[in-house]
Amino acid sequence: MNLKKITIAIMIIGIFLAGCSAQSSEQAEKEYKIGIMLSDAGLGDESFNDSAFQGLEKARDELGVLFDYKEAPDGNYEEKLTELVEEKHDLIIGLGFSVKDALESVAKQYPEQQFLLIDEKSELENIISLTFKEQEGSFLVGMVAAMASKTGKIGFVGGVDTPLIHHFEMGYIDGAKYYNPDIEVVSEYVGSFDDSEAGSAIAAGFIENGVDFIYHAAGFSGFGMIKKAEEEGIFAAGVDSDQFFIAEKAVVTSMLKNVNTAVFQIAQTLQEEGSISEKSYLFGLSEDGVGLAPIRNITLTAEQQAAIEKAQEEIVSGKITVASEKENSQ
Repeated sequence: MNLKKITIAIMIIGIFLAGCSAQSSEQAEKEYKIGIMLSDAGLGDESFNDSAFQGLEKARDELGVLFDYKEAPDGNYEEKLTELVEEKHDLIIGLGFSVKDALESVAKQYPEQQFLLIDEKSELENIISLTFKEQEGSFLVGMVAAMASKTGKIGFVGGVDTPLIHHFEMGYIDGAKYYNPDIEVVSEYVGSFDDSEAGSAIAAGFIENGVDFIYHAAGFSGFGMIKKAEEEGIFAAGVDSDQFFIAEKAVVTSMLKNVNTAVFQIAQTLQEEGSISEKSYLFGLSEDGVGLAPIRNITLTAEQQAAIEKAQEEIVSGKITVASEKENSQ
């Protein structure tokens, strides 16, 4: 190769590298913005919404990602989602299955806007779906409940009777019966995620009928259940985040649905890549999407602890398949 060709080649490489450097620098300097539409109960639910919010706070503090949030106590999600679009966020998150219809409606109006739907699936091109294997974490809670129960009767309180909440219920039942096939499990649904008094009333009825451990997937309605459990001296399990501090004498563990981890990872991908290329995400035990909070108020034997660890390993490996729908449960 002569000197002229070498010089031209060096110039081309230099231009290419300069372009890559400028693009990388521009992406690093850009302040990405995320908007989130919270679900029914809003902030302060000690559960789902608060966990997602914590993930965004971490993204702000560690990554410099900006965020804003909306609440719709009147249920008018579409209006608030439209406001987030008009504020020109790089990504807009709809939190919870109750937001799905409104999110899809707004997404159709703004096809260039990228959206993320958490806890439900959408087929729209500009909506990314992020779901969890709640049944896997709930299976472990069921095992703990069966280990802790003295009466052989445990309970489950759901918020709204939907396929999503069945994941929690069925996993809980499967886990309890895996450890103790003779355990009795009773279930009831509040019909709402923000009625703590109704949750408390259901728990009271359970306790009258000999239930001595209750698990919930009921948002703020579950707050009332947990407080009633403590008041009556029985055990409880929280959900989504570690709810021990709601009732320190009652809560044995919580099913950690690490929405905060998932939201942070999405924010990190947005910052690093400029957009989200995946169409869907699924977080289970192997992805650290669900798990158990520390066990308190009871002491497991070495055999019981080993049983939980073995079950977790076998769920991850696929040896144990956890039911997620009622028709699949025994």
